[in-house]
Amino acid sequence: MPEAPEVEALALFLRERLTGRAVTGVELVEGRALKSRARPLDEIVGRTVTAVTRHGKHIDLDLDGVHLGLGFGRAGWATWSDGPADDDAPAGAAVIARIVFDHGILGITDAGEWLSVQLHVVDAADEVPSVAKLGPDAADPGYSRDKLAEALGRRRKQLKALLQEQETLAGIGNAYSDEILFAARLSPTAHAAALSDDDITRLHHALHDTLTAAVIARRGVPIAEQKAAKVASMRVHGRTGQPCPDCGGVIEDIPGTKGGGQWCPSCQTLPADA
Repeated sequence: MPEAPEVEALALFLRERLTGRAVTGVELVEGRALKSRARPLDEIVGRTVTAVTRHGKHIDLDLDGVHLGLGFGRAGWATWSDGPADDDAPAGAAVIARIVFDHGILGITDAGEWLSVQLHVVDAADEVPSVAKLGPDAADPGYSRDKLAEALGRRRKQLKALLQEQETLAGIGNAYSDEILFAARLSPTAHAAALSDDDITRLHHALHDTLTAAVIARRGVPIAEQKAAKVASMRVHGRTGQPCPDCGGVIEDIPGTKGGGQWCPSCQTLPADA
């Protein structure tokens, strides 16, 4: 799943290449991906890209006031080809749509077992339902410790699940939630209500430092290599059975995640699971 750092890198890539360029054609390969059924994808043909913005894990292309919202879901991503390509999707992925420009083709792909990519043709970015309900951006350097404390409140919800709740904090998914909690030395199964003031401060520092470093690291990485770069950077996520990079203990799957999340039980002991 692409998360804020990778989507931010993609937004920068597209902003540099598409701003001021006109759409010359479109191809919707998988019709189920277009959620704004009353507005066909070819409505954007002939329009010029005036802005590219990121909203959590979503991207919005502003085309002279008509917006194309791209939601990558669980396994979506994008490709770029400088010319015609018969097969512009990476291995294991299917092309969902192609947006043609005079200098190249933007492909939208999905590598999941079920379709999760979504496209919306709308008049404003926040007309996309999943964008409208987003909370503050997790990668925003201005996101404060007080805002985090307010979001956590006294909620009886496990920290890993809460960090992935887009209505609370936008842009964090499965992988970075593991990395943030590891950096904070917090148990992923503990509830937000159990956090002390020191725990919240530590979580805020880990949130800021982890995402800031990831955003910087992803800049300039070719979009086709973003997934590999993300996987290589993980310290605990996806490392089941490997030694902890800090204490040497064994990294384990988080209970109840069915292998979808990882932690170091030796390091992440605070607060007591509740």
